[in-house]
Amino acid sequence: MYTIEDLFDTSKTIAADLFKGKKYPWEVLADIKDFILQLGPTLPADEFYSPKENIWIAKDAEVFDSAYIGAPCIIDHGAHIRHCAFIRESAIVGKETVVGNSVELKNVVLFDHVETPHYNYVGDSILGYHAHMGAGSITSNVKADRANVIIKGDELIPTGRKKVGAMLGDWAEIGCNTVLNPGTVVGRHTNIYPVSCVRGVIPAGSIYKDAEHIVLKKDE
Repeated sequence: MYTIEDLFDTSKTIAADLFKGKKYPWEVLADIKDFILQLGPTLPADEFYSPKENIWIAKDAEVFDSAYIGAPCIIDHGAHIRHCAFIRESAIVGKETVVGNSVELKNVVLFDHVETPHYNYVGDSILGYHAHMGAGSITSNVKADRANVIIKGDELIPTGRKKVGAMLGDWAEIGCNTVLNPGTVVGRHTNIYPVSCVRGVIPAGSIYKDAEHIVLKKDE
C-alpha cells in the first residue's frame, strides 16, 4: 500500500535510479541532493543548459524570468516554471510538469506530468506521475512537536526523519486548500476532497471525503 512499487511507475521520472534498492519512498529524501549533483553533469549538453552552478534546465523547458531556482536542481524537458515560482533547493522537476504561480518546492521529486499550478508548498515529498495538487493545497513536512515522522497505516513505520511531507501515488488528485500532514501517503488514482486535513495512509483507488468517510471508487 505504501511501498515504492505500490505507488509509482519509476520509469516516469529522470530520477528512476534514485529509487533503486529502496523499499519506501521516504527513504530517497536524504539522497535527492547528492543524486542531482551526480546526475546533472552527465546530462547531454545539447539538451540541457546550466545557468548557474549545479542547476540543469532542459532547453525546451519554459522558465519565467520571475522564477527563482536554487541549487541543486534538475528541470526536465517541457516543464513549465511559472511566475514567481520558488524552487529553493534539491528539486527534480519532471517532463511536462507545471510549477506554477508562487509555488514553493524544497527537497522533492516531481515525476513527469505532475501539476502544482497555484500557491502550493511541496517540501520533502514525492509526487508520482500525473499527480495533481489543487490551488492552495500544501504538504506539511514537520510535526508541531518536532518529533520524527511515523507513517501510520496498517502498521506504524518510523521514518527516522524530522521532515517528511507527502507521498502521492501516480494520478493522485488533491483538492484545493487541502493540508497533507507530515507522513501522509496517498495511493494511486485516489481523490482527496477540497479543504481536507489528511493524515496517515489513504488507499489506492479511493475517494477521501473526510477521515470517517473514505470510499473505494466504483468500477467503471
